[in-house]
Amino acid sequence: MNALVINLKKRNTGRWTLWGAYALLLLAAPLLLSSSLSLTMLSQAGFLVIICLSYNILLGQGGMLSFGHAVYSGLGAFMSIHAMNLASKGTLYIPLPLIPLVGGLAGLVFAILFGYVTTKKAGTTFAMITLGVGELVFAMSLMFPEFFGGEGGITTNRTYGTTFFGISFGPQIQVYYLIAVYCFVCTAAMFAFTRTPLGRILNAVRDNPERVEFIGYDTQRVRYYAFIVAGFFAGIGGGLAAINSEIVTAEVVSGLRSGSFLLFTFLGGATFFFGPIIGAGLLVLALVWLSELTMAWLLYVGLIFMFMVMFAPGGVASLIMMNLRLVQFGRLKELAWLYLGLSVTAIIGLLGAFAALEMLYHLQLKSALGAELEFLGMALNTQSLMTWLYAGLLGIIGFSLFELLRRRFALQWGVIQNDIENQIKQRESS
Repeated sequence: MNALVINLKKRNTGRWTLWGAYALLLLAAPLLLSSSLSLTMLSQAGFLVIICLSYNILLGQGGMLSFGHAVYSGLGAFMSIHAMNLASKGTLYIPLPLIPLVGGLAGLVFAILFGYVTTKKAGTTFAMITLGVGELVFAMSLMFPEFFGGEGGITTNRTYGTTFFGISFGPQIQVYYLIAVYCFVCTAAMFAFTRTPLGRILNAVRDNPERVEFIGYDTQRVRYYAFIVAGFFAGIGGGLAAINSEIVTAEVVSGLRSGSFLLFTFLGGATFFFGPIIGAGLLVLALVWLSELTMAWLLYVGLIFMFMVMFAPGGVASLIMMNLRLVQFGRLKELAWLYLGLSVTAIIGLLGAFAALEMLYHLQLKSALGAELEFLGMALNTQSLMTWLYAGLLGIIGFSLFELLRRRFALQWGVIQNDIENQIKQRESS
C-alpha cells in the first residue's frame, strides 16, 4: 500500500512538473522571442496546437482518418468573425475574450450535424465521407459570398468596444497571451478527455471494435461523441485564428488545409498526446520560415513526410520517446558517434540533393531571371556542368555513407533494445 502511495506521488509530481513547465513555456516564450515575426509565429502555433490536438482525438485516439477537419475549424472562424463584426456594430454584445467560444459552439453544432452522417461508417468509408463533406462545404463557400465573403473573405477589427480590464487586444502581444490561455486550457481539457471513460473506450474502438460491440457498446455512438468533442475544440482554434488574422477566407475550409492538419499531426506523432503539439510547431515553421526560404517548400514537406512514413512512422514524438528510453537505461552514449555520423552524412547528402532540386526548379520557373541563383549563401550556376556534378557528387557520397552507417546503426540498435528488454524481464521476475 505504501509503495502504491509513493508511486502515485511520483507520478503526480512528474505530471505537475510537466504541466508547470508547459505553462511557463507559454508565459515566457514572447519574452525570449520578442520580434514581431516571432510573436506572429508563436500566436499561429498556439491556435494550431489546439486544432492539431483536436484532430488527434479522431486520428490518434479513435483511428478515424479525416480529410475534412478544416470544415469545423474554418466554420468556427467564420462564425467568430461575423460575431466580431456584429459586436463592433453594437448589434451583439460579446467581449473579445469570449469570441473563441463562439467558434467552439459553431464547430460543435456543425460536428453534430455532419458527424451524424460521417460516423455511420468507419475505416475507408469514413475517410471518403469526410472528404466529400469537406468538398461540399468548400463548394458552398463559393456559392454563398454573403456569408463566406467570396475571394476576398471577411475582414474585421478586433479592437472593438471598450477595453477588457484595460486590454484593447490591439498589440500582438496581448493577442498572443489570449491565445496562450486558451491553448493551455484546451490542452488540459483534451488531456483530461483522454482519461474519461469515453476517451478510454474510444481507444478500444480504435484497436478492436468487434470486441467493444461484444461487451455492449455502440461503436458508432462512441465515434460520434468523439467527433463532436473534436469539432468543438477545432472551432475554438478557428475562432482564435480569426482574432489573430482579422480576416477569414474560403481557404480555411479547403481540402488543402485539412491535408496540412493530417500531415503535420502525423509528423508530430499521432500515437502520443504531445505529438500534435510538435506537429503544430513544424507546421508554423513550414508555413512561415520554410516558405520564405524557397518556393519549392511544398516539395520538401512532401519528401520529409515520405521519409518519416518509411523510417519513423510514429513521428517525431516516437523518436523522442525511444531515445528517452535509452537515456533511462544509460545506453544512449553507445550510439552517440553513430548519431553524429548519420547527421553529418545526411546533411552532406541533403545539401547535394537540395542544390540540384533548387537548380531544377530555377530552370523550370525562373530561367528568365538569369542562370544564377543563391542557395544557402552560395551562388549556383544552372548553366555550369561542374555545378551539377558537384551537387550530384555531394548527394551520392552523402547518401551512400548515410546508408552504410544506417545499417550499422540498425544492428547496434537491435542489440541494445534486446538488452533493455532482457533487463526489464529480469526486473519483473525478481
